[in-house]
Amino acid sequence: MTLPNLNPNYALFCDQSQHRSLLLERVQEARQRHNLEALHQDQIAILEPLWMLSDYLHQQWTRFPEWLDEVLLLESLPERPSQAALMSGEAFFACDASACPSDPQEHLDESTFLKRLRLYRQWWMVRLIALDIQQRLTLTELTSRLSGLADACVNASLAWSEQQYLSLYGRALDRNGLPQSMIVIGMGKLGGNELNLSSDIDLIFAFREHGDTQGGKKSLSHQEYFTKLGQKLIQHLDQVTADGFVFRVDMRLRPFGQSGALVLNMDSLENYYQDQGRDWERYAMIKARVMSGSTLDIREFEALRKPFVYRKYLDFGAIGALRDLKQMIAKEVRRKGIEHNIKLGEGGIREVEFIVQALQILHGGRDQRLQTPALLKVLPYLAQQDYLSHEKVDALHDAYLLLRRTEHALQALNDEQTQLLPEDSITRTRIALMVGFASWEELDQRLWEVRKNVHSAFVALIDDGEETSEEVKSQEAWRLLIKHPEDKEAILDAIELIAWEDTDANVTRITQLLSSRAVVFMQPIGHERLAVFLADLMIKLTEEANPDLVLERVFPILEAVLRRTAYLVLLSENQTALTHLIRLCRESVWFTEAISTTPALLDELLDAHTLFSPPDKTMLEDELQQILLRLPEDDEEAQMDAMRRFRRSIILRIAACDITEILPVMKVSDHLTWLAEVLLEQVLQQSWHYLTKKHGFPVSQGDTAYTPQLAIIGYGKSGGWELGYDSDLDLVFIHDAQSSGSTDGNRSIDNLTFYTRLGQRLIHMITSFTAVGRLYEVDMRLRPSGNSGLLVSSLEAFKDYQQKEAWVWEHQALTRSRGLAGEPNLLIKFEDCRKAIIASARDRNELKAEVIKMREKMRAHLDTGGKEKGFDLKQGAGGIIDIEFMVQYLVLAWSHKFPELMRFSDNVRQLEAAASVGLIKAEQAEKMIDTYTLYRSHTHRLSLQQQGRVVQDDALIDNQTLVSQYWEQFVTDDNI
Repeated sequence: MTLPNLNPNYALFCDQSQHRSLLLERVQEARQRHNLEALHQDQIAILEPLWMLSDYLHQQWTRFPEWLDEVLLLESLPERPSQAALMSGEAFFACDASACPSDPQEHLDESTFLKRLRLYRQWWMVRLIALDIQQRLTLTELTSRLSGLADACVNASLAWSEQQYLSLYGRALDRNGLPQSMIVIGMGKLGGNELNLSSDIDLIFAFREHGDTQGGKKSLSHQEYFTKLGQKLIQHLDQVTADGFVFRVDMRLRPFGQSGALVLNMDSLENYYQDQGRDWERYAMIKARVMSGSTLDIREFEALRKPFVYRKYLDFGAIGALRDLKQMIAKEVRRKGIEHNIKLGEGGIREVEFIVQALQILHGGRDQRLQTPALLKVLPYLAQQDYLSHEKVDALHDAYLLLRRTEHALQALNDEQTQLLPEDSITRTRIALMVGFASWEELDQRLWEVRKNVHSAFVALIDDGEETSEEVKSQEAWRLLIKHPEDKEAILDAIELIAWEDTDANVTRITQLLSSRAVVFMQPIGHERLAVFLADLMIKLTEEANPDLVLERVFPILEAVLRRTAYLVLLSENQTALTHLIRLCRESVWFTEAISTTPALLDELLDAHTLFSPPDKTMLEDELQQILLRLPEDDEEAQMDAMRRFRRSIILRIAACDITEILPVMKVSDHLTWLAEVLLEQVLQQSWHYLTKKHGFPVSQGDTAYTPQLAIIGYGKSGGWELGYDSDLDLVFIHDAQSSGSTDGNRSIDNLTFYTRLGQRLIHMITSFTAVGRLYEVDMRLRPSGNSGLLVSSLEAFKDYQQKEAWVWEHQALTRSRGLAGEPNLLIKFEDCRKAIIASARDRNELKAEVIKMREKMRAHLDTGGKEKGFDLKQGAGGIIDIEFMVQYLVLAWSHKFPELMRFSDNVRQLEAAASVGLIKAEQAEKMIDTYTLYRSHTHRLSLQQQGRVVQDDALIDNQTLVSQYWEQFVTDDNI
């Protein structure tokens, strides 16, 4: 046994600690509270090094002091974690009898089961961290047991869920009547039985055959059934409760990533990898293993995995793919500036893994002994068969052991997933002692030695190709210009092939950039990256029709990233991304401002598939959920920032599709509207969580509402599926709670106050400025009684107001309203209420007079155009509002006779409905729709160019004249 207290530096570390006696005192107090004997001096000598070095161990031992005795009694290596031990609970639940039922066979309720999972995980983590610090088990033994812990928890969760769903859904049987179980495939370190102390687990879910469940009260398709099991598994492991979490679950390695189905059957899985499997997925599948499933499941999965990963003959076709993957790894290191990250940084764990797995892919098809997923088992064989020299293998082996040991030490401090070397001296000393070094200086020196060896092997593995002489020449010219920015003649020579409109102005612009303090005080590596980028940019500009405009818009982005020059590497090494950046900046000044404000959006340019394929609503929900799952549940600021960054990145992708005409204007608005709906639903759930945690859940007529009985109603552009890039949200909040009820928490409040505060919370989370900006501006003036009315109305109060007090213009607004987020049944009730109000019989003459009066009033006050200024697309005569008001009149005047008019809330489909029932001619409807969509398209483009909504030329004069004629006809024709 190697104990830290045998190291003389440990005694020095303890003597210098201000908290040594306090830490011991807390442990002894905890033992006293649990009626345990106080630790004597010999025991303290063994245990103190552990809690002094790991805050996590001290925290757990003061919470569960019984677990200290187990560490003292561990004479041999503990058994591997198992599902049976987890479910029996005998070993670790003496500390919390509430989590252990009197009958071990009893089916646990879910909250108890969640507690059991978490305590089992903590119990094992305490034992393994202690053993690791004491160096009483090898790296392989440690990672094997950590992987076994994940296996046990996954299988226990599935067993619990299957039992829970048994009476309701029955079982999933295959064609032979044999039970099917969920197939859980562990990826990455989990798949290789190499899991680290505080790791995510990467999973893929599958099942064997399609069909329907049998023997329950309700039958589900196997797809639905196993999806429910998968969702429960993620919840059981990933959800943070008062007892913490079990494992963070990452599902992004599944087929089609975040946009793919959560669970696939084996045939679909095989078809995907045969037809669409990508090179990086071959790499990932090296370590894949079935961690939950039958022998048949394992056999079927291996039958599809091995042919996908390994080729029968030497796989030269993979060399190009591995070269690309290697460049991506190298680029990531430079982009993030993560030299102190021992996993992702230069010469880190990932580079060791790449070297081994690249050789496995290249040669594993004909040498089956290379198909072993465990890295430490493959490494010696690489030397035996001369794939690598013995010296390189020994260097990689030593490096991997040291890097992984250091990784575990970093994570053992606070049970945090980190690979970053610390900066403060105390933490550095603790890490060094935990790894087994006398001082941080010794450990740090050894780490850089082994990382240098790893990186040397990494660089030498696959040739990356060489730059062309022209590239070298251009880069050299810019290297000299960065050192001598005043040499305007040299700048002219460097940009002479570009067709500038104003050469002098651009020479001045370049000189100012190169002379700026940000460039002058750059590190040498920054100068090198800037030179390479400028050389690449100028080559691209030789092909540009308007290079002046592009340079004007790209330079603010360049200035924004000068302190983060890794982004320049990203663009230089991905020419497609640079091409996208130039095109999008040329077409939209909005891109320049968005990216210069948030340079992280440059990441979106890397993948043309995602950049030009904006996600639909379901994909948006999944993508946002994956982001938020990684954040602490109670860190509101982090969640608000994440939602704002998410919105910006999605809008960038939508705008890219708009500019390149991949999406028509209607689809652009659809995606922008879906984005708002998804964000509103998330904000509602977070606001609800915040308030119920504070006040409890609202109770109405004896029934407790565990989900928000609130509907968020959108008016105008959001209600009509017509959101633009900078649109406000016109919202109304409606609740369906009993007014005389109250919440059931310790700080109980009445339901009306609760829902008012919920509305206030919603507005706060949507409109507040954070470091990343705001989500949306919100206008609540369309609620009953406007600004003087209640922030949140009951459905009955809303209906009563609309029937008795609302103005005509409020009913006009109602024609363009619909539920955006909230409780599904309440949204249905609102829609019924909306239709009942719209369908009320009205005097058409009076209605028309009010509509015309309101339109004239708006034009007088809001039209920003004129003869000299141009045409206001929205408020000008013959503009968007004229079309909308005519449509709103038709809906209000005729819905009592033609209900199809109010089926939808958008102008286009309302016009189509008006034509279908004969209220207007089909030709007129078609022309109005074409004009309306044209106006909206211009509005989007002007918004991207930040040019307002006034058109300066006569390009739309025919459309304006046509709509004005229709408006005049509407005003004068008494038969409409």
